[in-house]
Amino acid sequence: MEAAGTLERGLAVLRALAADPTRPARATDLVRATGLARSTVDRVLATLVHLGYLRADGRDVRLAPRLMELGEAYLAGAGLRDTLAPLAGRLAEELDESVSLAVPDGDGVRFVVRFTRRRTMSVTFRVGDLLPADRCAAGLALLDPAAPWAEDDQLVEPGLIAVAVPVRDGAGRAVCAVSVVSHTSRHTAAGLRDHCLPALRKAVAEMEAALTDGTTLPRTAPGVDSSRSVKQELGMGFLQSLARGLAVMVALGSARGGLTLADCAKVTGLPRATVRRAVQTLERLGYATADGSRFVLLPRVLELGYAHLSGLTFREIVQPHLADLVDRVRESASVAVLSGDDVVYVARVQTVSLMSIDITVGTRLPAYATSMGRVLLAELPEERLATIVPRRLSARTVTSPAELRALLRQAAADGYALVDQELEEGVRSIAVPVRDRTGRVVAAVNVATHAGRATDDTLVRDVLPALRETAARMEAELAYTSVAADG
Repeated sequence: MEAAGTLERGLAVLRALAADPTRPARATDLVRATGLARSTVDRVLATLVHLGYLRADGRDVRLAPRLMELGEAYLAGAGLRDTLAPLAGRLAEELDESVSLAVPDGDGVRFVVRFTRRRTMSVTFRVGDLLPADRCAAGLALLDPAAPWAEDDQLVEPGLIAVAVPVRDGAGRAVCAVSVVSHTSRHTAAGLRDHCLPALRKAVAEMEAALTDGTTLPRTAPGVDSSRSVKQELGMGFLQSLARGLAVMVALGSARGGLTLADCAKVTGLPRATVRRAVQTLERLGYATADGSRFVLLPRVLELGYAHLSGLTFREIVQPHLADLVDRVRESASVAVLSGDDVVYVARVQTVSLMSIDITVGTRLPAYATSMGRVLLAELPEERLATIVPRRLSARTVTSPAELRALLRQAAADGYALVDQELEEGVRSIAVPVRDRTGRVVAAVNVATHAGRATDDTLVRDVLPALRETAARMEAELAYTSVAADG
């Protein structure tokens, strides 16, 4: 199978899955959708699952959050989001209205930034969504950038109104449009224009000044092509050329304004000829274009499931990994976040057993007496911990503040916490932290069991490695999202 053709086939499978991302698909469905041979689809799926872009559940496959790294590559490389989002957010706060940024994409506009005001009637545009250019304010502003503003008076949907102004780069090109979006229950179209236009024009002037600065993002360190070793490990089921082509796609977003072929070869560790073939395929499919000697990604990359995946909740991201953990250790597992002095359960998978721990999502428990709570408390400053007054919940509960702080320091050093029947007689659990992309602990994941089924040593020896692997998989997917741990 020729390299560029393999990349094209892989992207065709991703597009087919992204066309209806809420439903899992099977290989037979994708054969019908793409017209590819079953053997080709099977190998593409095996490769995408191994790369973490898809998740397999038996014969079903669905998009996985890591696929967002393709869209993130476009958003980072284009630079508009990182440069303009703070100004758009400030405008949304000032006007108390939803604000979006959209870029041209073929006959439509695709949203790359959104700040939505939470109301009964709220805007549901997502980053990555595509709208017809002639049916929305942002598109009309980009179709006629010489006009002072554009207006959408319920063109897309009854009740939805918007005012937009184009934003130009240092060369005077209209590269995006900023829209203020509201509802007829709050404003008329003319009333929204009067309300927002002065602040909108001021924000656009600041955005254009920021784009003129044109600060270049630092390039990533040269990558290492690991596809050869994976090919040796997985054999014919792994399409090395597909993995390399997607690596090129990600690399093009590693510097604002794109990369030359030579730079892309350095970043990926791939031969220049391999990079050239991949870039030519991406150009032909409308995912990349040449800008002088550099190649840049285009907004169409966001069609590969970005809008759907960016809308996943924290629970939807971690729940499949919890289920996998329970399958491995045959004990119940949970994820919780800190809320005041309590932990709140946000995800859970329970085993079927004669003796089971009756906890549901939403349950609150004192953090100091739980393994997840101790992992989360271990990140807090000493002055915050001094406010916690532990009380006895069982005969084994640690109630000494000094002893509790010592246990929390130990949990921070060990990277896990084990609590033996302090919450309730017979309940033993072990937990590890879950971190966001900045390294901050945002949640904890645990395995809980009846004390009669596992000793402390058994939990550390047999469960802790699986628990750490599960947390690492959750973190790998959360790294591509901005979802809050309580979302």
